[in-house]
Amino acid sequence: MALLFLVGYAGSGKSSLGRRLARRLDCKFVDTDKLVEQRVGASVADIFYYEGEEYFRRSERETLESLTSMEGEDVVVATGGGMPTWSDNMAWMNEHGTAIYVRRSCEQIIARLTEYGREKRPMFRGKSDEELRMFMRQQMAEREKFYAQATIRVDCDAMSDDAAVEYIANELKSR
Repeated sequence: MALLFLVGYAGSGKSSLGRRLARRLDCKFVDTDKLVEQRVGASVADIFYYEGEEYFRRSERETLESLTSMEGEDVVVATGGGMPTWSDNMAWMNEHGTAIYVRRSCEQIIARLTEYGREKRPMFRGKSDEELRMFMRQQMAEREKFYAQATIRVDCDAMSDDAAVEYIANELKSR
């Protein structure tokens, strides 16, 4: 099994599914956003605000590369929503593990988002549901070509989180 990278749009459930999947597979779980925050000593929102996206993306890549120290271990990794779109990150993840695309519609993401979930993501802040839906549709369309490079695709709209975890576990077992 080794490194499993969950990719997909912000709010699609990578972290919540990742924690459940790690429990199901009896392995470790890490979240790249949390690792970046620990390495830099600031929140993702603050890093974007004070240092800019380029600095954040470089920090994200360094964090991604640091995961090679875990190769050989079984680890579920929740990635940031934009990580697959920068540099050759998708190719890197596919080379060093298995990328799994957690796909969800913008309508379902909006329905799942709490106020905290909106507030912690700077790109979601201050937008009405309709503004957020239009923003997400455009950005998701731009990112689809990166996410689609994942080895496994999970369309989560029509299934519960538990069913998504079982689907992933079965897909991994069959490979």
